[in-house]
Amino acid sequence: MSKSSSSRPDRKPRRGKPEQAEPEKKPGKKAVPFPTKEQVLAFIRESPTPVGKREIARAFQLRGSDRIPLKALLKELEREGNVDRGRNRRMGAAGQLPEVTVVQIIGPDADGDLWARPVDLRPDDAEPKILVIEQKGERQKEHGHKPLGPGDRVLVRLNRTDADEYEARPIRKLESRAARVVGVVTRASDGTLRITPADKRLRTEFAIDARGLHGVKSGEIVVAEVEPGRPMGTSRARVVERLGRTGEARSVSLISIAAHGIPNEFPPAALTQAQEAGPATLGNRTDLRNIPLVTIDGEDARDFDDAVHATPDTDPKNPGGWKLLVAIADVAHYVREADALDKSARERGNSVYFPDRVVPMLPEELSNGWCSLRPDEDRPVMAVEIVIDAEGHRKRHTFLRGLMRSAARLTYERAQAAMDGKTDAVTALLLEPVIQPLYGAFRALLKARMARGTLELDLPERKVLIDNHGEVQKIEARERLDSHRLIEEFMIAANVAAAEALEKRRWPCMYRVHDQPDPSRVEALCEFLEGLELRLPRGQVIRPKHFTQLLEKAKRTPYADMINSLVLRSQSQAVYSPENLGHFGLALQRYAHFTSPIRRYSDLLVHRALIAAYAFGDDGLDREVKGFKELGDHISATERRAAAAEREAVDRYTAAFLSKRIGEIFSGRISGVIRAGLFVALDETGADGIIPVSSLPNDFYEHDEARHALVGRRWGQVYRLGDRVQVRLVAAQQLTGGITFELIEGGGQDQVPPQHGKPSKAARGRPGRPAGPPIHSRKAARRRRRS
Repeated sequence: MSKSSSSRPDRKPRRGKPEQAEPEKKPGKKAVPFPTKEQVLAFIRESPTPVGKREIARAFQLRGSDRIPLKALLKELEREGNVDRGRNRRMGAAGQLPEVTVVQIIGPDADGDLWARPVDLRPDDAEPKILVIEQKGERQKEHGHKPLGPGDRVLVRLNRTDADEYEARPIRKLESRAARVVGVVTRASDGTLRITPADKRLRTEFAIDARGLHGVKSGEIVVAEVEPGRPMGTSRARVVERLGRTGEARSVSLISIAAHGIPNEFPPAALTQAQEAGPATLGNRTDLRNIPLVTIDGEDARDFDDAVHATPDTDPKNPGGWKLLVAIADVAHYVREADALDKSARERGNSVYFPDRVVPMLPEELSNGWCSLRPDEDRPVMAVEIVIDAEGHRKRHTFLRGLMRSAARLTYERAQAAMDGKTDAVTALLLEPVIQPLYGAFRALLKARMARGTLELDLPERKVLIDNHGEVQKIEARERLDSHRLIEEFMIAANVAAAEALEKRRWPCMYRVHDQPDPSRVEALCEFLEGLELRLPRGQVIRPKHFTQLLEKAKRTPYADMINSLVLRSQSQAVYSPENLGHFGLALQRYAHFTSPIRRYSDLLVHRALIAAYAFGDDGLDREVKGFKELGDHISATERRAAAAEREAVDRYTAAFLSKRIGEIFSGRISGVIRAGLFVALDETGADGIIPVSSLPNDFYEHDEARHALVGRRWGQVYRLGDRVQVRLVAAQQLTGGITFELIEGGGQDQVPPQHGKPSKAARGRPGRPAGPPIHSRKAARRRRRS
């Protein structure tokens, strides 16, 4: 067993500046234990700046003979995609920005703080939050720095303050280029036209430069380029694109599409190729047209890319077993590697779903046409036959390339209603031969899921219902039925089979990986739970079932929502990678996405790999594919981009819906705690808004990160994550999606209340945890940092 994987006593690293090399160990002295891979990864992730091998060795007190295994361990972390190696071979957490980089100023917020974004940020990358800490006064003059303004490009030194949050200290100003901003045109009190940004962080307006597009009117949504180098006075921006008008049905989604740079138009060559597509013939395909495969999707779905079927296994050696058939649209038949459609799909990475529209990965002729498994129409498919036993464990599977004809297009609600005894004309005929066997196989798969011990988070989703005029009718939680879980389990079984098949045949596979939780976050969660008499096991390998057991216990307490949120925050983010790290949440050793090639490029890659591995045709994936890791990074980034755009669109629709209810009182829970205030999620709509710290009852409030709370220094009032509150709606901005509340009732006293007007224990600081500056003096603290 290698030193990196052996069981060693825990050892916390020493932090601080690099020191002189320590003397060699003296004879008889106890050997320093070699750190585990998890400990080294936690050290790299917690470091505010990238670290070198020498710093890691000193932190863990490693000497000569340990340097070689440390080098091997670091290479393993890099190969697995857990860390990135940057400037001077220094290592940081995967996706972390380099210590010195170039940023572009995007503008000040309401407090006058400057925010920036990396200039080399790819359009599909998630954007980090970068707060620029400028030098002031004499030091600014001494270094020759002029005040920075929107559009300025600056070489900065970064200090990471959170996962995707940084503070940047300018080194020098560079030649500037125009920054882009999406916003709405408004008319100022002096009659001039201004652009109000749609980004919540930007609270400044931009005067419209006359050199841009002419004829722009108040109320239009535009894309503009900010003129650089105007630190004083109103910044100017040149309109380069007009998107529409506020109030139009399409305007809300267009803001998110433009703000995130999501490709919204297909190249002419891709459109021509899609229009020339036609039906597939049987040829060498397996004929599945006599099997009553059905699709089960949402009511508003238009792209049906998966169909299912199940029958009891008649093999006497498999009593109670089932035969499953999962058929998936054969997108690879229409989209060949490196053609116009492929290049466009690769750039987009995935479809993006908004309440009023879909930005598809493929043109409509394919996504809703030749690739969609419509009822009573022949469609080419990639399919997998899976045999499971009575406990849901897979016994064997076989892949095939076939031609199918869907027997029916069912919705989740219709399928569930049929099983509950409420059939209609179609489901009455399908109930016994099709629907009941599907549920029988599902119950077996569910047993296997429970035996594996998966992570079961309760994450309610908001559903925004839009009428034909683009108005929000209502916002409700999405209902989760057994029919949803049925399709989920069938798809998971097919996805696992795809990963196993490619691994067995030694063909490249784009895995869907979900790494182990960050040890430092798990440790912080454990410390927080101790005060609630809830526990996670310590001193052993953490498994998904441990989190699920915790969540089950939390259901019987007032802290259920809070614990659910904290467990989610402790998890790693699932990504795409050719290196298999397993899927922690699903408790699976290998996993890939195979079942949605109409809307995910990752699934199309897996289809091509299977075609080549099984010699199904000449349109497969080459065994020696180049740039596969970079492609995984790209589609992981487009997935994050889509999620951010979808979330912001829902926020804007929600704000528009609530804007008619200003002044009303709502109940909710504290869903987030930051220095600037409390985030509250409403029970009725799930809407998220902020209670600014300045509006809380008079006191000096400190942010206790360990307890996820704001604590009053003088009177001991505490507002914790998960607390029930009553709030009044103060403002709802459709443009930004920002919602502001005022606290009416909620919160509680600190466990150790203050005596005779003295600050509470929490305010004075617990041993080893000094209290930070009071919240009301946040600006003063920032001024001190800048000096």
